[in-house]
Amino acid sequence: MNQLVARVRGRKKPFFYKLLSDKKIYEFDVSKVSLVEYSSEHLLDEDSWFKIDNFSQQPFFLNFLGKQFVSSEYNSISKSKYKDIAYLCSVQDGEYFFQKVTPSSYVTKTFLALGDELVIENNVDRIVINNSPDAIYFKKEDRLIFRNLATISSIFNGIDILYKEATQEEVQKFLDFNFIKLSDGYDIQKIGKNNRKRIALALSTFEKMSDDDKDAIFDYIQDYCTELKFEKSTKNFEISSETEMKFLLYGIEQRFYTTVYGKEKRLANSVQRL
Repeated sequence: MNQLVARVRGRKKPFFYKLLSDKKIYEFDVSKVSLVEYSSEHLLDEDSWFKIDNFSQQPFFLNFLGKQFVSSEYNSISKSKYKDIAYLCSVQDGEYFFQKVTPSSYVTKTFLALGDELVIENNVDRIVINNSPDAIYFKKEDRLIFRNLATISSIFNGIDILYKEATQEEVQKFLDFNFIKLSDGYDIQKIGKNNRKRIALALSTFEKMSDDDKDAIFDYIQDYCTELKFEKSTKNFEISSETEMKFLLYGIEQRFYTTVYGKEKRLANSVQRL
């Protein structure tokens, strides 16, 4: 059974309504894409999607996905609800295809309909269906796949916890480490969102290191980031800008490497654990 339903905004039930029956909205062959465990450190290739296995065990799992889909339990949507649609969900052979609906998804124009007869359609309201869904839930495998976490965060409330940003307390804890010395007016208030996310990762990594590991990492950072000032007597890096903080954090996460051929030093701005 194929069924297109819509989730509407608002606090009053029902939240879901039927749109279309017996229509297959998306054609998607998962065997033709590469699936990668979600990591905020990884940038997807064109043919790759992130995956989350055991999705039903996650706190951001949608309750209606856990039940058998019965179309008769859903009312047909009224015209007054069209502008309240938050996302579409196409149920196709037990798989759930999601598309976020934003104001830019709505199109109100005059169209020349190219069918058996040419017809002018005046001021038609339409929702654009994207070529690819924003997320797919494979119920049998209990797996969610997607490409952009920010896009689906309004569908799966709380899923953005996967892309953790360090709290103010965690940032301060990181800055209090003896190997960091802030200068030139650079302080906690000037640390931006991207570096706060990197701090969340680096803090966890650094706390697991032994003293010998930390010394090795400091040598590693000095080798690749010669522009960072390092005081050997006190074993601290002088950090005066967001860029310097970024490279320090990349160093802790060991993002720098040297090619086998050519011995070229490089930075990996995307990481996938093998």
